[in-house]
Amino acid sequence: MLSRTLLMAAAAAALLAAPAAAQKTKVEVQYPLGFIFDNVFKDIKVEFEKRNPDYEVVYRPAYKEYEDAAQTALRQAITKQLPDVSFQAINLQRLFVDRGIAVDLGPFIAAEKDWKGQGYSDSMMALGTFAGKPYGLAFAVSTPIIYLNEDLVRKAGGDPENFPATWDGIFELSKKIHALGGDNVGLYHSWTITGNWMWQALVMSYGGTMMSADEKKVAFDGPAGQKAIDLMGTMIKDAKMPNLAHEAARQSFFAGKVGIWTESTSLLRVADEGVGGKFKWRTAVFPVPAADGRLPTGGAAALMFAATPERQKGAWAFMKFVSGADGATMMVKGTGYMPPNSLPADDPARLKPFYATKPNHLTSLKQQKYMTPWYAFPGDNGLKIIAVIKDHLQSVVDGSTAPRTALAAMTKDVQALVPK
Repeated sequence: MLSRTLLMAAAAAALLAAPAAAQKTKVEVQYPLGFIFDNVFKDIKVEFEKRNPDYEVVYRPAYKEYEDAAQTALRQAITKQLPDVSFQAINLQRLFVDRGIAVDLGPFIAAEKDWKGQGYSDSMMALGTFAGKPYGLAFAVSTPIIYLNEDLVRKAGGDPENFPATWDGIFELSKKIHALGGDNVGLYHSWTITGNWMWQALVMSYGGTMMSADEKKVAFDGPAGQKAIDLMGTMIKDAKMPNLAHEAARQSFFAGKVGIWTESTSLLRVADEGVGGKFKWRTAVFPVPAADGRLPTGGAAALMFAATPERQKGAWAFMKFVSGADGATMMVKGTGYMPPNSLPADDPARLKPFYATKPNHLTSLKQQKYMTPWYAFPGDNGLKIIAVIKDHLQSVVDGSTAPRTALAAMTKDVQALVPK
């Protein structure tokens, strides 16, 4: 008995004398659109922690939408409950820069060796740069594209191999699909994405801009905006587009009831799963009618909100991984976005084999020449402006307001919200 007691005492003493296990630094992260990103971020956490054993990634519940992400983070800033890293819509980063919430990434980038050589091109860095300083690292990058149900297109007499490149051709095909009956929808244009991304896409594709160069005057009421709003009116009146909720239209496409669907590249993986082999589908490029037309670069960027040097160190390590070549490869394979990093696409060890077997993912890459920043409205009313634009576009879609009348009212209301 004495011997056993002595052994237990010795073991206890040894345990007390042993050095304590190193405490891992937590990196708190919050991201939007869980139905797109949940699986990707699970995989990223595993790989990041494997390579960085001193850190533990802790995810907060996903923001529902981009606007929700911004509103939630703004509230967290007031209560001092911000995550270390927050993924925000590319066009909403400005809200956090103007309020002094986002951390300037310049010093972190300056400490890196060969930053550009790590795949961070000037064009992608520009998406998170404000007043000459980098605040965001692009993570998931998208453009609007067209999804088409090959079976419905063929039944309507169309050829998926030679899909129309103009809106007029698309509208004609849409009417033929609608005429098939059986609750078939010819066209659904996902105009509600963030309330203004697809509006920007139409305006910019006609060569227009959201605001004047000095950002004092609304510019989307010019010739390009007039063509864009008229186009939306034609979608409703001639192309027979129904007034469906965004989610309902998505499920209708997955069920094989929508022939032509404009959407973001972000839903490619979701569409693969949603369609599940029920019919053949493919993607096509989004029409850009003007010679100087552009398409807004959608998606999300990582912002640093961490306040202490220790937390900032961990936040930077995570941000660098998710936006780097390997993180971008994981993100692309798990979603439908384009890589923000220039290295993976042509790398045989990363995305080159993936793209060779996923032609639908190549459509957005074909549109890279049209990519331009997703415009961020100036001042404190960015979220209000997005809501105002959405409300006026809704009035066009539901037929309660004539397109040009809605454009005039939208212009007036947005003008009242921008800084004087």
